[in-house]
Amino acid sequence: MNAYKGRGGESNDRSTSRSRRVDRRRFLRATGGIAAGASLAGCLGTYGSIVGNDEAEPVRIGVLAPDPDSDSTGRSIVQGARIAVDELNENDGLLGRDVEMVVGDTNASPTEGRRQYQRLILEEDVDVTVGISTTEVLEPLMDEIAEQETIHLTAGSATTTASENVGSDYDKYKYHFRVGPINGTNLAQAQIDFLTEKSESMGWDSIAVLAEDYDWTDGLWAFYQSQFPDTDIDVATWERYPPATEDFSDIYDDVEASGADAAFISTAHTGTAALQDWRPAEREFAFGGIHVPMQLPSYYEETNGACEYAVGYASAVSTAEITSKTQDFVSTYQSKHGGTSPVYTGYIAYDAVKVFADAATRGETVASKALVGPLEETSFTGTTGTIEFHGQDDPHPHDVIYGEGNVHPVYFQWQETDDGEGEQTVIWPDEHAADGDEYEQPDWL
Repeated sequence: MNAYKGRGGESNDRSTSRSRRVDRRRFLRATGGIAAGASLAGCLGTYGSIVGNDEAEPVRIGVLAPDPDSDSTGRSIVQGARIAVDELNENDGLLGRDVEMVVGDTNASPTEGRRQYQRLILEEDVDVTVGISTTEVLEPLMDEIAEQETIHLTAGSATTTASENVGSDYDKYKYHFRVGPINGTNLAQAQIDFLTEKSESMGWDSIAVLAEDYDWTDGLWAFYQSQFPDTDIDVATWERYPPATEDFSDIYDDVEASGADAAFISTAHTGTAALQDWRPAEREFAFGGIHVPMQLPSYYEETNGACEYAVGYASAVSTAEITSKTQDFVSTYQSKHGGTSPVYTGYIAYDAVKVFADAATRGETVASKALVGPLEETSFTGTTGTIEFHGQDDPHPHDVIYGEGNVHPVYFQWQETDDGEGEQTVIWPDEHAADGDEYEQPDWL
């Protein structure tokens, strides 16, 4: 079995066995989650008397993604997870069982996200859920994840609220783990680490700190304000601008008036508008930071080169070998999708499925209650780094650990190649930058 289903879809052989799957889940929960192998074999007679004695049911992975038919982050979640599922099935599945994947389209809506999550858990009877790229969907879903007591591996949202929930009520929220990206606090630390090491060589002696006023930047903004004063980085001006800002003219007038060498921005929803008001107008400052749209590998073409010289951050890019697994994943992804490369959520979703499989193999079970321990003990080389999770007593329990030797994102600059195409050229950390690749000053400065 290797079924793939889109939103609300169902393969023909599934509806006839749904009640049997539900009975199976109830049995496993009642027994505390029987492990595969010898433990399960010893109970097959009992289990068979309840639901029949057919071959083992597939392991089912629920994937939650926003608008995968049209949104690049949602599409990469689905396609990255799909590659991981295919690889598991090509290698005898998981615990001797085939692996299936079911997709729920969240529409980036809290209401639809909850509906799709409930469908995957209650109707599709998945063993784990993966995905949810937006904070706006994840935060209100945390209580649902707790109620269903089913492992969820986040791939995309950086909010610290999820790990704060785990820390405040571990027994209730322990089923949530963040495979990536690093959380908002660590994101902010990564920006400071980058600036500390690179700002002098880039000529960024002073910066204007800009951030869109959405929930996902709350932790970033608080960290910036508490930490920048303790560094040697000169902040010329601060601006947390309103949601849905489309015209950055006045904001950029203020940046120029402040004398800042660069606008250091944190943006997802307003990123393209912010960029289009910078490069074509040849504003008198450099531009970079956390810019989610700029992570799209086709962004140079889509903006007609407007992102040239802009600096961005990513969990991984196709031009860097983060680990021994990064380029293999990129090559597989490109071969399956017409040469296109994944965005950051594709790498993380792929890693999330593999992390789940690794924990299930070590724990000899896919039962969520029994999997919490093996997941907490994870040390797994993924495409984005060595994935390990903060412990229960850490300020951010069950979040992926940031740092050298773990998950350490890269900074890149969009540069034009000799053939006139754009490339995400890695400029930090140095070990991931190709020989001779350095930051280029915008040619009008």
